[in-house]
Amino acid sequence: MLRKGIFSLQNLVTIRKGEPSFNPFTGKVEPASYEMIKIAGKGASWECIFYDAAQSACIIHADRPLECSLLQCWDTRGIEAVYGRDCLSRFDLLADQDPIRDHIRRHEQQCSYAQALPFLGHLSSPTPDKASIGKLQGLMRQDLSLREQAVSAFSLSLQQELFYFGRPLFQSLQHPRLRVTMTGASIRLELAAAA
Repeated sequence: MLRKGIFSLQNLVTIRKGEPSFNPFTGKVEPASYEMIKIAGKGASWECIFYDAAQSACIIHADRPLECSLLQCWDTRGIEAVYGRDCLSRFDLLADQDPIRDHIRRHEQQCSYAQALPFLGHLSSPTPDKASIGKLQGLMRQDLSLREQAVSAFSLSLQQELFYFGRPLFQSLQHPRLRVTMTGASIRLELAAAA
């Protein structure tokens, strides 16, 4: 579809490995076991950008991705058979010499969900240690800093940023006790008392 010009990287969003995401087969939000490329949603919803509600139709129906052609709400066996197999990653869609690849690698090394999720897990303790909160806050700040560097270096739009780097940690890492406050580019984490 990209090669045909049906849609572009700006129409795609990356769900990074380990990112909390909805698993349609378990019905739960859980860490993604692999990286996934998904078609972007409209605004804050996950309604496909290619769905025309007025027509109740897909505007790229003849050229839709495999997963879309396999999805049948009344029988999910087709989509279940390919779920998690031979998934494309960001690197599959980028030229080998694309300089943004180095930024993506550095971001993944310094701000992975594998690093962040254990600190988030510590928040469930009746008395979470402040070092964990500080480290989680540091990861969130580093995530934003690396994104800002790439946005500046490559003049990325928000949609391009979401493809290259996925959702920011401060948006995707949620916990009932965690309050994230942003002032400009500064992030502050506050912990609510245990219920």
